[in-house]
Amino acid sequence: MVEFEVKTRERDDLRDITALVQQAVSTVCLQDGVCTVFIPHTTAGVTIVENADPSVAKDMLFILDRMVPWDDPNYTHTEGNSAAHVKCSLMGCSLSIPVRGGQLVLGTWQGVYLCEFDGPRTRRVQVQVINA
Repeated sequence: MVEFEVKTRERDDLRDITALVQQAVSTVCLQDGVCTVFIPHTTAGVTIVENADPSVAKDMLFILDRMVPWDDPNYTHTEGNSAAHVKCSLMGCSLSIPVRGGQLVLGTWQGVYLCEFDGPRTRRVQVQVINA
């Protein structure tokens, strides 16, 4: 397993980590198999989304904030970050990505994103690879 850290910049932040995940796959010399990306946090997740136009990530954060507002008075979690936990659950904490010829098998416009919902923080990302 390879682990790396990502520093987020804002409370809600989508950070493109595609190159870092690819580097992790290259480090273990996996040619063909599956790469699992796991975020071991309860207020950060991971997703695959378009990475050609940065407005897509902004739009995603906008919609998530409309669906799950930060300051809803009905939240009961005493730490005050209920929205972050809900958004994390919606996005998920892991992904499986095929690897072929040592490269992540992603669509032309796809990228892997760490989804921060309670930042800014330093987040750990774990990458596990399995040979085919």
